[in-house]
Amino acid sequence: MTDSLCARRLERLRRRLRQAGADALLVVHRPHLFYLTGFTGDAGILLLGTEQAWLFTDGRFAFQVGQELVAGVEPVVVRGPLLRAVGRHLRNQPVRRVAVETAYLSVSQYEQLQQATGHRVRWLKAQGWIEAMRRLKDAAEIARIRQAAAVVDRVFEEVLPLLRPGVREVDVAAEVEYRMRRHGAQGPAFETIVAAGRHAALPHARPRAQALEANQLVVLDMGAILGHYCSDLTRTVYLGRAPMRIRQWYRAVRQAQQAALEALRPGVAAGAVDRAARQVLHRHGLEKLFVHSTGHGIGLEIHEEPRLGRGQRMLLRPGMVVTVEPGIYEPQTGGIRIEDDVLVTERGAELLTAAPRTFLEL
Repeated sequence: MTDSLCARRLERLRRRLRQAGADALLVVHRPHLFYLTGFTGDAGILLLGTEQAWLFTDGRFAFQVGQELVAGVEPVVVRGPLLRAVGRHLRNQPVRRVAVETAYLSVSQYEQLQQATGHRVRWLKAQGWIEAMRRLKDAAEIARIRQAAAVVDRVFEEVLPLLRPGVREVDVAAEVEYRMRRHGAQGPAFETIVAAGRHAALPHARPRAQALEANQLVVLDMGAILGHYCSDLTRTVYLGRAPMRIRQWYRAVRQAQQAALEALRPGVAAGAVDRAARQVLHRHGLEKLFVHSTGHGIGLEIHEEPRLGRGQRMLLRPGMVVTVEPGIYEPQTGGIRIEDDVLVTERGAELLTAAPRTFLEL
């Protein structure tokens, strides 16, 4: 994280502060702390004033904060609860209106903050301020997501030979996460999904100590974190020779994904991308088996804005990175999902993941 990049982001927030008539902003969400200051510790609170900024942390991170923190943000290492320390600091500052990320504070934490400052501070909600900034990725962020996407592409290729009857779902998942780290990932972006047979009908299935069997669908959903940014890839294969019905279903899901990719371009509402995928599945009589949204944003977190779901009115813009992942789930048979990471460009959609989307029968 560069000083100049964080300085620009902090200045944008200061302009938002002035527009809201607030004297300061309290940032508590860990991805936001990294995005604004470069700090990656487990405990931190950023207090952003109109002229100064302070990052509060505890003694465990005294050395780390000195290494990571960008210029223009002053580290404050404290003893005891951070919220109380921030409250005491605010009592000594000429501030009256403070915006806070209430979405990331529990009721108890919010009450602690109010008690620490007394009645001299009026609290405002800073809802969506930083999330709106993070929707649009800069060149460095896109490069990191590309690298994370390349990791899952490579891992998928490596684990394909492991998919055979007798191998347990948990063992395949363990291999996926081990190989991610071998290729430079900080770790998985979420718990890896390996689900076979009827278990694959659960969109968020967890790997079991259950062996794969012949003549089953197998869904693999994996994501890597590299340079703090996430990737997300899903592929579905069949162990054996698939019946015609399964091949037709797979073809329908792939067509749905292609329709969504063609709809994905600047100025289009996020909901229109979801609708394009559903219309294809409707023509195949499969829309009722599609039980989740078509996609979601990715970046520092595995789920970010925008969401490609029903009725979503947010307009897509160049620099947004989203997943496109239509799927169908039939309880007696299993599930089929195809997911790729996609960059919205001036011309349309650019695939960042490159693993084969053809139907693989192993």
